[in-house]
Amino acid sequence: MFALSFRADLSGPLLQLWAPTLQQYADLVATPSYLRLLGTSIVVAAAVAVIAVLLAYPLAYFLRFHAGRRQGLYLLLLLLPFWTSYLLRVVAWRLMLGNDGVVNSFLQSVGLINEPIDALLYNRAAVIVTLVYVWIPFAALPMLAALQRVEPHLHEAAADLYAKPSEQFRRVTLPLSMPGVLIAFFLVFIPTVGEYVTPSLVGGTSGTMYGNIIQDFFTRAANWPFGSALSMIMLATTLVFSAVAVRLINVRRLLPS
Repeated sequence: MFALSFRADLSGPLLQLWAPTLQQYADLVATPSYLRLLGTSIVVAAAVAVIAVLLAYPLAYFLRFHAGRRQGLYLLLLLLPFWTSYLLRVVAWRLMLGNDGVVNSFLQSVGLINEPIDALLYNRAAVIVTLVYVWIPFAALPMLAALQRVEPHLHEAAADLYAKPSEQFRRVTLPLSMPGVLIAFFLVFIPTVGEYVTPSLVGGTSGTMYGNIIQDFFTRAANWPFGSALSMIMLATTLVFSAVAVRLINVRRLLPS
C-alpha cells in the first residue's frame, strides 16, 4: 500500500514497474477537506476515548475493590458482548436509535414526545454513543490490571494518616492507576481514528469519518493509489500518537512483580 501510494494510476498490471510520483500526495494536500475530516475524526476519537475511560473506570474500580469473590462472574458479564459479532452490536444500536426504536418508543409511551426524534440517528452523536458502548470493555481491562497492583493496605495506611476516602482515591488510587488509564485511552483512541463501519451504519452522511473516505476510494471510486495515500497519512498520524503513548506510559508498571 505504501508503494501503491506513489503510483499515478492503476493502468496496466498491478505489479508492473512504474515511475514513482508524489501526485497522489499533492492532490491530497491540495484538497483541505480531507485533512479537515482527518482532524474531525481525531476529535471524535478523542471524545470516544475520554467518555469510554470515564465510564469504564468505575467498572474497573468496582471489580477490583468491591466485587469480592464474584469478580470473575462480573468480569465475564463485562466481556459477554465480545461473544456477539461487532457488526450485530452496531446494528442493534441503529435499531434502538431509529424512529421506531426503543428510545423513541419509550419517550412516546411516557408522553415526553409526540413524534419520533430524528436527531438520535445518522449524526456524529450517534457514532460517539455507539463507539463508546463498543469500547467500554476494552477500556476497563487495562485499568483493572493497573488497579490490581493497588494493595488495600495502602488505603489503610492513608486512613491511619487521617486521609478521607476521597483523598485516598485522589492521592493513592488514581496516581497508581494512571498508567492503566493512559493505556485505555490510547487503546480506544488509536483504532477509532480510522473507524468506518460504525459511521457507515449509524452516522450517515453527517457522521462520515476519515475511514469512510478511504473505503470509498478503494471501492466506489476504484482509485487505489489515492486511497493508499490517504491511508499512509492516517497511519503516520496514528504512529505519532502511538509514539506519544509509549513515551507517557510505563507498561512495566502493569506487569506482575
